[in-house]
Amino acid sequence: MPHVSRSQSQLVVLQDGLFREVPLDPLTRKICLRLNPPSLADNLADVDRLRESLQPLLGPVTVPLPLMRAVPEACRQQDWVVTATVGMTGRGWELVDLEPGDTSGRHFGLAVDIGTTTVVAYLVDMRTGRVLDVAAGCNGQVAFGEDILTRIYLAGTTDGLAQMQKSVVGTLNCLVKQLEERCAVAPEEVSAVVASGNTTMMHFLLGLDPAQICREPYHPVVNNPGFLRAQEIGLKINPLAILYCLPGVGSYVGGDVIAGVLVSGMHRREELALFVDIGTNAEMVLGNKDWLAACAGAAGPALEGGVARVGMRAEPGAIKSVRIDQQNHRVHYQVIGKVKPKGICGSGLVDCLAEFFLNGIIDRSARFRNGRTFFTLVPAAESATGEDITVAQTDLDNLMRTKGAVNAALETLLEGVGLGIGEIERFYVAGAFGMYLDTESAITIGLYPDLPRERIVRLGNSSGEGARQVLLSNQKRLEAEEIARRITYFELNASQQFMNRFVGSKFLPHTNLDYYPTVKEKLKKRGMVLDG
Repeated sequence: MPHVSRSQSQLVVLQDGLFREVPLDPLTRKICLRLNPPSLADNLADVDRLRESLQPLLGPVTVPLPLMRAVPEACRQQDWVVTATVGMTGRGWELVDLEPGDTSGRHFGLAVDIGTTTVVAYLVDMRTGRVLDVAAGCNGQVAFGEDILTRIYLAGTTDGLAQMQKSVVGTLNCLVKQLEERCAVAPEEVSAVVASGNTTMMHFLLGLDPAQICREPYHPVVNNPGFLRAQEIGLKINPLAILYCLPGVGSYVGGDVIAGVLVSGMHRREELALFVDIGTNAEMVLGNKDWLAACAGAAGPALEGGVARVGMRAEPGAIKSVRIDQQNHRVHYQVIGKVKPKGICGSGLVDCLAEFFLNGIIDRSARFRNGRTFFTLVPAAESATGEDITVAQTDLDNLMRTKGAVNAALETLLEGVGLGIGEIERFYVAGAFGMYLDTESAITIGLYPDLPRERIVRLGNSSGEGARQVLLSNQKRLEAEEIARRITYFELNASQQFMNRFVGSKFLPHTNLDYYPTVKEKLKKRGMVLDG
């Protein structure tokens, strides 16, 4: 008698402002079957026998040719007790694997966040929804260029696209191998993967040409790739494992943004909410249960430490936090890891800009005062490199471009829907960068809107969490696809209003200081002249 392995566990998600439980319904299922052996009175073929046993449970099930070849041996190895792994695709249920005996107690999947700089993989127990382990590493494409436009250009050269795909898939395979070894999981036991990332990263993952993403009219090859197989891109897991990429809505609003909206739950509530993910692009979605609008401004790698001369990623040796004494300008800093500082990461750079501004070291246009061209954070004697760690004017200029892109994108989006900043009732900040960035520093420089602090919610890696939810719930997958369909996308590359605002946005915290009342109050208390 066939039976379906089930768990009483539920997927806990944020819904309607509260944490609720959703029944687990993963992209693949494991079903243990006890088949009737063939006889002279019942000479049904092996594959047909398997399909007929699955039919009452699932309806028609397709069996790929490679698995047809494996069916006879698998059925006879354990006296006609087998475990079928099936996955839902655009064509209905398909067989992913067939194992002798009852293996329904081992059911694994992967949720993957493919970032421009960092790739994160989560090994998930599909029976319980629990993350068994996490592995993260630098995207191998960084060797070809820190910024995404360089990679798009290189993808257009001979063998360039193949190199880009090989690099990111190679990174992912290394992480998966680490997870499998640490958790004693065989590659063929991983039956489903959900990938989330920006539109360009998804193109590289799938080996699709991203050239048109940065050319007018700025359109990708595909927004919703649908269901694929792991072997199609060279993932070293079960070759027939289901591969699903979260859908995007445009060249610069990808599946990572859809994942963030899904995790926030803003698409289910009455309140007006803003979701922002600041990375390679400043991607944002504004709306509620009735409507959603999105846009993205090119932020560049400044916040990832890719532009500053002493910039670095958030790893041991990076200065992550900076405070400057108002009286003597003495610097107090915190470093990741118990090591001497060797550089500064994005959160440290934002702190620097805020502290320089609040202490009158720079003016409102982020220019050093009194003829200064740089500021020394760490003297050579205290650094790991034996050299001074300094922040130069060019570093501030790069950071101001990022800040300006965020300001300009938000104002253009708000104007497009006829709303003001003060009407935002909830502000969701996504990404690891948003998780560790000091909120007050971000508001001081104008990177975040000056809202009551209780309205600000840090989501952490919502791209990875959204991928996990979709991996574990077909309901969440359909919800993500519905979010993508509902979003109205504003293309800022063709917006003169955006460019005008970008040019005029390079003041701290904003051209109009009244938009930032708490910052204005801080400056007044310090006796600073607010004349720019």
